[in-house]
Amino acid sequence: MPHVVVVGAGQAGSSLVAKLRSSGFDGQITLIGAEDVPPYQRPPLSKAYLLGDMAEERLYLRPAAFYADNDIDLRLDTRAVGVDAATKTVALADGSSLTYDKLALTTGSHPRTLPTTIGGMLDGVFSVRDLKDADAMAPAFTAGKKVLIIGGGYIGLEAAAVASKLGLHVTLVEMGERILQRVAAPQTSDFFRDLHTSHGVDIREGVGLDRLLGTDHVTGARLTDGSELDINFAVVGVGIMPATALAESAGVTVDNGILTNAHAQTSNADIYAAGDCATLEFNGQTIRLESVGNAIDQAEVAAQHIAGHEVAYTPRPWFWSDQYDCKLQIAGLNIGYDDVHVRMGDDGQSHWYYAGDTLLAVDAMNDPRNYMIGKRLIEAGKSPTPAQITDPNTDMKALLKA
Repeated sequence: MPHVVVVGAGQAGSSLVAKLRSSGFDGQITLIGAEDVPPYQRPPLSKAYLLGDMAEERLYLRPAAFYADNDIDLRLDTRAVGVDAATKTVALADGSSLTYDKLALTTGSHPRTLPTTIGGMLDGVFSVRDLKDADAMAPAFTAGKKVLIIGGGYIGLEAAAVASKLGLHVTLVEMGERILQRVAAPQTSDFFRDLHTSHGVDIREGVGLDRLLGTDHVTGARLTDGSELDINFAVVGVGIMPATALAESAGVTVDNGILTNAHAQTSNADIYAAGDCATLEFNGQTIRLESVGNAIDQAEVAAQHIAGHEVAYTPRPWFWSDQYDCKLQIAGLNIGYDDVHVRMGDDGQSHWYYAGDTLLAVDAMNDPRNYMIGKRLIEAGKSPTPAQITDPNTDMKALLKA
């Protein structure tokens, strides 16, 4: 009986094993997870879960019984430490091993951390990546406390929004010239800067962290402009790195992630990869898509291919972020844009990214209708003119039929 081993019990891993069964695979399936809880959603950790608006059980992607009911061997609190591709063996931390016919790596990513030399290991310094991280920092989110958020990307901004809503004094530092510089246009940065400052967040751009202060527990921070802050704790949101150690041990090609083809296969045809750990081809470029949608879709393509169905993955990038009462929805990828056009709506606005005459992406803030229209236009390869987008009299829905 063929055996599929999936390492990484997150969104991609859970999606892959479920799709394997629904695609007709009747062999043995083992899903290995390093954490001691069933596969769960990660995006709410820095939003609803941290706010206390979502119980742990609601994070679970599927009921715990789902895995046993579908004859999936879910091994929690189990860590894989190496892969021998020649013998098709996965080594586990307890000294045991598993043999496989097909292996899928859905190992996700690791948060970048601060160096020990600048206080990164002090108590009270947190990252937001998994359930234990969120549980560890939740008690610190108490009204009146002072928190420093390091990093002005989406994770940092979401943590700042939660802290502000809970009544903390929030300072956010971004060493780049503006928040969201790596992922969004200046117009989107401006929107979220205004949103956060209106809620009392002290945003300092072009300013980095020199070092955290304190003996055992963090008590302050010295910034690169020479200023010092008194703080009770810090949250680090300075990006993630793909978890590629197992892929490297297996000898498959790694290039800022585990390189995959359109079937989610690596350079070894019996080893697949999906989710944050994987790189893929998109519009002639090799990229990683750090999103729930990609984790699900790529994992399901891998599952179908393992089950014998000749399917290929066509990425359709989409993302979202919740901050205060604002829902940001993003369709497409803005890589290579040279112009941005703003469409104002009744309750929100949308920012449309163009490369020449080609529509690449849309950022929609509290504007779900135009987000859906933009998403459908991008997926259909249609590019309305910027004049049509910015004209308040344009029937946006009609653009889909043009």
